[in-house]
Parts: sequence; C-alpha cells; structure tokens
Amino acid sequence: MLHQTLSQKMLQKLSPQQIQLMKLLQVPTASLEQRIKEELEINPALEEGSNESEFESEGLSEAQETDNEHDSDDTSSSDEDLGLDDYLDKESYDYREDGDEYSSEDDNKTIPIAVGKSFHDLLYEQLSLLNLDEDEYIIADQIVGSIDDDGYIRREIDAIVDDIAFSRGIMVTEEQVEKVLKDIQYFDPAGIGARDLQECLLIQLKRKNDPKAITKYAILVIENHFESFTKKHYDKLLKQLNIDESTLKEVIDEILKLNPKPGGSSAGTSIGLQQVIIPDFTLINNNGKLEVLLNGKNAPDLRVSESFKDMIKDYNKSKVKDKKQKEALLFIKQKIDSAKWFIDAIKQRQHTLLITMNAIVSYQKDYLLTGDEIQMRPMILKDIAEITELDISTISRVANSKYIQTEFGTFLLKNFFSESLQTDSGEEVSTREVKKILEDLIDIEDKGKPMSDEQLTEALTEKGYNIARRTVAKYREQLNIPVARLRKEL
Repeated sequence: MLHQTLSQKMLQKLSPQQIQLMKLLQVPTASLEQRIKEELEINPALEEGSNESEFESEGLSEAQETDNEHDSDDTSSSDEDLGLDDYLDKESYDYREDGDEYSSEDDNKTIPIAVGKSFHDLLYEQLSLLNLDEDEYIIADQIVGSIDDDGYIRREIDAIVDDIAFSRGIMVTEEQVEKVLKDIQYFDPAGIGARDLQECLLIQLKRKNDPKAITKYAILVIENHFESFTKKHYDKLLKQLNIDESTLKEVIDEILKLNPKPGGSSAGTSIGLQQVIIPDFTLINNNGKLEVLLNGKNAPDLRVSESFKDMIKDYNKSKVKDKKQKEALLFIKQKIDSAKWFIDAIKQRQHTLLITMNAIVSYQKDYLLTGDEIQMRPMILKDIAEITELDISTISRVANSKYIQTEFGTFLLKNFFSESLQTDSGEEVSTREVKKILEDLIDIEDKGKPMSDEQLTEALTEKGYNIARRTVAKYREQLNIPVARLRKEL
C-alpha cells in the first residue's frame, strides 16, 4: 500500500564554484595559461587586462529599480534575476592584488621551449641519402616510422610486411625488409634499428671495427654468452672465454661504455623536447629566512569586459525595456557571473597554493636549509591540513604535479611527504631518511661482495633503525637499486 512520509535529510554538495576551484588547484603553472585561454574563448565577458575602471554600483541600483517596475509585465524576470548590484560592485577582481607574492620575473610570460630536430627527423634525413628504389624506399619509410624513441624496432618483420601490404598496397617479402633494415642499422647513432638489447650492443661493437682483442672478446660475450653477462655470472664467463679476471674486467668495461638506448642519445629527441619543468614555486634563502614566491608566469591579468559593463549602462539609460532586452540582459549577467567566479577561483587558487607551500616549508625548514635528506621530517597530508585548516583532499590537489625550485634543485612537492618510522630510542624519523642511509650503505659497500638484503637489514639495525628485511627490499626497489648479485663488479 502506498503512503506518504515526511523526513529531513542533511546533504553536503559542492557548488559549481567550488568544483571549478578544485579543478584549478590541480592545474600546474605550465598548464594554467592554456586553461585561462580556454575560459577566455568561451566567455566573452572575460578579457585580459588590469581592472583600471570601476563600475558604479549606484547606476546598477537604478537599473534594478527600473527592472522591478516591469516585473508585473514579465514573470520570467524576477528580483533575484535582475539584481545587478549583486553581479558587479566596486570590488576589484584582479587576482594579483599583492605584488609581493610574485617574483620579479612575472612580466616574462613565455614558456621556455627546447628547439631542435626530432629524433625521427634525423633518421629521415639519413634515409634520403640512401640509394633505394621505389619499393625499398616504402619499406625503409615504414621501418623508420616503426622505430621507437629508444631507437629500437620492436615490430616483427612479418608484421611490417603486413603493414606495408595493408597501408601501401604493395606486396614485399621478409627478405626485402631484412635487407633494408640492415641498411638502416648503419644510421647514426650506432645501434639504431636493433630489435633487442643484444642486437643493439652487437651493432655498436661491430661498428667500431676495432682489431683489439678486448673488442673481439666483447663481441664474443654479447653474441654467445649474453645470458651469463646480464646475470653477472662472472665465474662462468671466465671459464667460457678462458681468460683471467683482469682481462674480463676490461671486456666488461668495454661493453658498459655502449649505449643501451641509442635513440635517447640524440639531443633533439621528441622525448627531450618535452622534459621542460616549470616550477610553481621558488624558494629563496634570505640569510636563513626562507621565502616562498609563487610563479606568476603564464597567468595574464583578468577583468570583466568593459563592453559588457557598457551594455548594462545602456540598458539602464534605455526608457523602453522589452522582453528581448531583458533576455539579453540575463545573458550578460550570466556571463559576468561566470567571469567573476573564474577570476575569484584563480585568486583563491593562488592564495591556497601559497599558504599550503608556506606550511610545507615551515614544517621541513631544516631540510630546505641544508638539502640533507636525513633532516627531512616525517610528514603526511594530515599534518599540513591541520596547519592550514584546509581539507586533506585540497592539500593532495596542491601537492600533486606541483614543483618547487630550491637552491638544491627542483623537486616535486609530493616528495616532501613521507611516513614515519620509530628508532630504538623511540624517535620518529622519515622513511626518506632510512632510504638515504640505505643508499649510502650500498654506495660504500664492497662491490666485489655486495651486501644482501639480510646484511643491509642488520646494518640498519646497528644504526638504530628497526626494519624488516622485506621492507629493506621494498625500499631498495623504490630506489631502483638491483639485488646484490646484479650489483657485483670485478
């Protein structure tokens, strides 16, 4: 049986303005200019420039009174719709009110871009020098296009044959593709066009055309004993090659000089062109006093369009206010609203970034003064949230993908956050400190007999850090340090 009930609920919902602010917080400085350009394109009431003139609220009040007289004629235009003094007032909407929060370089709004030819451009230049017939050129073009940024071609030969058949409508054989691939493997830098690491190293060694015995042994190792080499089974190599340890060391050194990623060796690679980090903050050490500057580059001054303000003035002066004019006025108000919200959101973003970064700098002052990771305090998002009285999710958005430039280098903000670990004395230390000590232990170990994870655990315990072996293994992997056997050197 159907029946009606009356109940109360308390719901918490984010307003469109709050959602906009949350999205802007996640945007790094490098992408902020593009985000502002997008808003400028979709909102004609928003424009670049400083807010030089103020809109008189008195005139708006008159417009509101006039509109109220016509409310009885058009029920679609209510008081709350046409309350113009709620949309424009004497408050400035320039989000750069405090110039001290920005560096002196604010006027330079350009993004540094590395200029140069891409890796594939260099390959195509060399391709044009080959004496190839029409079919061979098509094969070569397909092969070069299949080479990845590391310089390898990981596409199977039969797959390349199929690609050419489907995309170019030409039937070629695997032998033809192999022949052209051999020509491309003579391109610079040496090792280009290899199908795996073994072939890449072998191409580089053979390109040397060195008659020395060490080079010959190196070719023999890569060709016939590659697995023993990669697993550092040096005892096996000594027996297989029938050489002494000093000779094997020279052979290993010769191989280690080779480039495992020949594509990355080109200064103009497409990957290299993308690795431009624009810091969101700059930290200045002024005689022991740390100052945080927010990067104001690529963020133009914004204001509400003067032409839209003039439209409202014209409406106020007009004696005849018909339905179409009111509809146009409603559109203007909506766009002005949107512009004001966006400017306020940008201003709030800058404010939130600054107070969060100042809290992080204050918390990690000892580390930021010295650059010594051992001085880094354990810090989680909750710690900064309590200091700033902001939500943890807001701190997370600020820390994500933001960089700070210090005198010790440029760092990702989330690198300052770490869990705590308790020592024998009961003191809480950062896991970053433990990782730094672990790294130092591995740096000074005897490379002829590198320390196992068990031995590293014992060494850390002696220093007062109670830590399990599996945790040591986890930290070692996070530091991209291989196991003891792969760290062994002759």
